[in-house]
Amino acid sequence: MPIAVDIDVMPARRKMSAGELAERVGITPANLAVLKNGAKAVRFATLAALCEALDCRPGDLLRWKPTDGVDGAPAPEAQAASPQSP
Repeated sequence: MPIAVDIDVMPARRKMSAGELAERVGITPANLAVLKNGAKAVRFATLAALCEALDCRPGDLLRWKPTDGVDGAPAPEAQAASPQSP
């Protein structure tokens, strides 16, 4: 998937725990974990609530990863630049 949801950096900058963020957004901590760990979709209402809770913009939480065109896999240079890659 060429769009990644990055929800680790902004709460850390705001010194906000995952539990507090989930409560402010109105989702369970388990659903917040799903968003952090590779959700295939995010509702606009949830994205808007995240942005409001974190005082940020959608672009602060979403990242585009170029694909190499083979089954939508990230391009090798995108994998190397990804903060989640090993």
